[in-house]
Amino acid sequence: MQWSGEGLIIGVRRHGESSVIAEVMVEGRGRHLGLIRGGRSSKLAATLQPGNSVQLTWRARLEEHLGTFSLELTEARAAALIADRLRLYASQVVCEHLRLLPERDAHDRLLGLAIRIIEQQGTPLELGASVARYELILLEELGFGLDLTSCAATGATKDLTHVSPKSGRAVSRAAAEPYLDRLLRLPAFLISPADPTPADVADAFALTGHFLDMHVWLPRQIDPPAIRETFVRLVSDQRVGAAKG
Repeated sequence: MQWSGEGLIIGVRRHGESSVIAEVMVEGRGRHLGLIRGGRSSKLAATLQPGNSVQLTWRARLEEHLGTFSLELTEARAAALIADRLRLYASQVVCEHLRLLPERDAHDRLLGLAIRIIEQQGTPLELGASVARYELILLEELGFGLDLTSCAATGATKDLTHVSPKSGRAVSRAAAEPYLDRLLRLPAFLISPADPTPADVADAFALTGHFLDMHVWLPRQIDPPAIRETFVRLVSDQRVGAAKG
């Protein structure tokens, strides 16, 4: 068995004395693992950094085997990410999210969005908003998408301001009023073109985090990515929210 394609490095772990197992998000093939012999060498270390794109070939005797990767760097982003703390954190968050996807299940939409976020230039608020939207789409791709098109109580399609923490359905301002302490706030930028405030970005991550915890992290008995909390704190900080990170 053999195929070639282009992919995004999302994780690497040691295997034996000199090899590594690389986790790559490959266009048309999804999250794929492969052994790289000699992957701990200085020659390959710079290539095998999360956030880099590679052209690779996978080989195995049978389809269900782990197989081996041979690869060549096509887009080196790691050095630029290391020089920009917020972009590095954003990259780490989206790469960790890609690792939640079923192995060998194509999710090209998420792959494309991840690369756009990794390459994104802008303010912390803009970067935070992009990652929050990404988490919303991640929930959808995992089969747990929220219904933010109409109010769960009235059917209204305008002035949607909150979300039910149980059903994941939107609630209009009027219907939400008696239950504000029980609902999650829905920032406008998640459903329409709008410039987010730091509070909006914090609320967006509270919303996506609630449903990721409900449907993904708790059922799988895993913790949220450790870097996510730090990233959310930085991009929603009133003092730096509109400044370049």
